[in-house]
Amino acid sequence: MTVGHGVFILIVVLALSFFSYNAQRLIRYMMSIGQPEDRTGDPVTRIRNLFLIGLAQKKILRDAVAGPLHASVFWGFVVLTIGTAEIIVQGLVPGFSYAAILPAPIYAFYILSQELFALLVLAAVSVLLYRRIVVKPKRLQGDKVHSGDAILILSMIGALMVSLISLGAFSFALRPESGTMFQPVSLALSHLFSGMSAGTLEAGRATSWWFHALLILVFLNYLPYSKHLHVLTSLPNTYLSNTSGPGVKGAMSYMDLEAEGAEHFGASDVTQLGWKSLLDSYSCTECGRCTAVCPANITGKPLSPRKIMINTRQRLMELAPLATGDFGEFEHHVLVAGEGADAGDSGTTASVLGNTLLDNYITEEELWACTSCRACVEECPVSIDQLDIINELRRDLVLMESRFPAEIQPAFESLERNGSPWAFDPGDRAKWAEGMDIPTMAEMVERGERPEVLFWVGCMGSFDDRAKKIAVAFARVLQAAKVKFAILGQEEKCNGDPARRMGNEYLYQMLARDNIETLDRYGVETIVTNCPHCFHQIGNEYPQLGGNYDVIHHSTYIERLMEENRLPLKGEGKALTVAYHDSCYLGRYNDIYDAPRETLKRALPMVTLVEPPRTRSKALCCGAGGGRMWMEESVGKRINAERTEELLATGADVLAVACPFCMTMIGDGAKAQEPGVPVLDISEVVAQQLAV
Repeated sequence: MTVGHGVFILIVVLALSFFSYNAQRLIRYMMSIGQPEDRTGDPVTRIRNLFLIGLAQKKILRDAVAGPLHASVFWGFVVLTIGTAEIIVQGLVPGFSYAAILPAPIYAFYILSQELFALLVLAAVSVLLYRRIVVKPKRLQGDKVHSGDAILILSMIGALMVSLISLGAFSFALRPESGTMFQPVSLALSHLFSGMSAGTLEAGRATSWWFHALLILVFLNYLPYSKHLHVLTSLPNTYLSNTSGPGVKGAMSYMDLEAEGAEHFGASDVTQLGWKSLLDSYSCTECGRCTAVCPANITGKPLSPRKIMINTRQRLMELAPLATGDFGEFEHHVLVAGEGADAGDSGTTASVLGNTLLDNYITEEELWACTSCRACVEECPVSIDQLDIINELRRDLVLMESRFPAEIQPAFESLERNGSPWAFDPGDRAKWAEGMDIPTMAEMVERGERPEVLFWVGCMGSFDDRAKKIAVAFARVLQAAKVKFAILGQEEKCNGDPARRMGNEYLYQMLARDNIETLDRYGVETIVTNCPHCFHQIGNEYPQLGGNYDVIHHSTYIERLMEENRLPLKGEGKALTVAYHDSCYLGRYNDIYDAPRETLKRALPMVTLVEPPRTRSKALCCGAGGGRMWMEESVGKRINAERTEELLATGADVLAVACPFCMTMIGDGAKAQEPGVPVLDISEVVAQQLAV
């Protein structure tokens, strides 16, 4: 063993030991601070997510420009790690080479892959650096984003590629007889070194080898202190995430309000968040894709989903060292944070313990700006759930501190007293159906009959004048198809979605349990509703409380009736251009994008569907979700105005929706901008085409 090999072995041992210490430290912080969660279920779905989202980079490729660049760097790292392992082992075991253990064809393929991917990664990194330094895309700015850190990491990656390429070139020039046709890059660059002495070439090869090997070890140990920690955590985070399944997408976590010893509901600090939310904070790439699609941020509100994740990580790294007795890291954090106080200083310790994630890092104004549209979750390339943290902090504000916008107090009171967010008489719930001969469940049961489906009308369809017309239209469609259906009438209560999304879990569970009791008493099995919020809540979140029903959105149900030829349609009409607005709770929450569009195509033989720039899973929220329907929008541009402008810019004759909340928001936007363009629910479009 040479002195060089001995030194390298020592360096590797020290580097891996330091990395192991940091890995264990971060895991200890996460698991000791965060609340327990079980993320082991349904390994098949998790493995599929790992391959599609983690390895195939399905989500990151949604960005047509930066996506392929980042994917190239990722795939390059995966391939080049194999070569890096060979280089490190060569430093430990002199003379080691994959050539000795791999069949010749496989080794040739390996050599070629290293050459081409090194070149690909270098090219991608160069463009990414240009974007960071020169172009400066908006989503990469603000929120205390570590741009300098990103530039440093990209530069290190570029330097790794240059050293790897130069290593191949010097090696080829030194021993051309050992080279092959599968080293085109090394062969081409080796000509630059022609005429150099063997000693100079060997020095160049050795310098490239040492530089590459040492930089790899530096890179590895820098990651735990960098925002690029996601290089190590993104794949585990994707596997452990539930944002694309397993389980129900977008379903809020169940809260046991009667748990023995429970003293806190929701979260005001990182100690009350689940460990997976803390892993999410480690995994945030600070790419800004979440913030770039956030309707609140787009229209000038204070909310930034990226900031939520950065703040969570900052608070975790502030509190965890002190909470776990890691005073060396606590002192390091204090110095990095610029507080200038010693870790043992009582004032600094007291300030850290006195801080909370809520208020000291994240304001209530940020939280109440959220529309729960799930665009941030949908866009995140590493499957982070920003909305889970927002929901838990909202729960704390409402349940523990009774802090919420004054304008939602009447909604809470009305939900509790009347079973509706508006102060209407529950006895008037069925007034919209007067003269239509629609039976209630009670009337059907009294006659000894059972309906095919229960039509869940919802609060909007029962009390909002515009939404009542949607309820009437859908009822006409059901009657035309001779569907035997009933309604609950005054026995129906709000599904509870507004209360839950606004953080009032007590009120939500009270409403949900009352509805479940009513539905189970009648033995209801199939429910159809025109409200995506009712559809999602009853179908996807009521099972948490024991309510299990087959819930169908009216767009899907109408499409099914059309496929079965149960609807007598005119089959004629004038040519129309229609722009359809995707509801968040129908689309991003439940992946229903085609049914409303197919329904429009079948109902209108001469229809031309046009799509706004942001459509389907990338559609912009109408602004009513997350309880925002009952809150004032006094900061920035109105979200519904922004969305309506996009829809009207398509030149459509008609704007179509499939949600009564969207109807209110888009309808108001259209009246203000283009009063002559009607906004119709898809059931109204179909009802107008009925031949009866």
